[in-house]
Amino acid sequence: MIIAAGGGRRIGGPEALLHQGGKPLVNQMIDTMTEAGCERIVVVLGAAAEQVQETADLGKATVVINKAWGTGVGSSIRAGLAAMDDDGIEAVVVVPVDMPGLTATAVRRVAALPYPDVLVCATYDGLRGYPMLFGRRHWPGIATLASADVGARPYLLAHKDQIVDIACDSVADGSRIDTPELMDLYGLTVPPQRVGV
Repeated sequence: MIIAAGGGRRIGGPEALLHQGGKPLVNQMIDTMTEAGCERIVVVLGAAAEQVQETADLGKATVVINKAWGTGVGSSIRAGLAAMDDDGIEAVVVVPVDMPGLTATAVRRVAALPYPDVLVCATYDGLRGYPMLFGRRHWPGIATLASADVGARPYLLAHKDQIVDIACDSVADGSRIDTPELMDLYGLTVPPQRVGV
């Protein structure tokens, strides 16, 4: 699941519209997840969803529109989990679109135990981050507790003893693009948005 619904107030435009070298970051993330072996990819859109669909190639993904995206990432996680309607899916890898340094190797590491009862978090310098792996048995609880801009954090805190931490420092960059300075550092741009989007 790729969370790409935020409005990006701090960077001047929706995260899903970020481009790197002329390519939409959401396409890079789809490629990363595909290379990692994810069988089904769900992209949760929100802010500027129509423009994202026009500018990005989302043909390999199931697209979910979160109309409540303005309430924070919690609603996007709920929308994405609700779209996982195949009973054969035992776990889901969750990543935000604004991580240009994420690699397929990091996704594979976190997704190595795709079982219904697992909770896995990547760590960078000992701090938990994305990607995260949520086993199916945890989805109802995550959906219930996911709120505002803290997403799955309340559920993870309540189940911290069950989380498997996987160090990804050596194979990926865990930075999230949340400032204009980081956008410049990674060579990211946000195309002009149409009025009314």
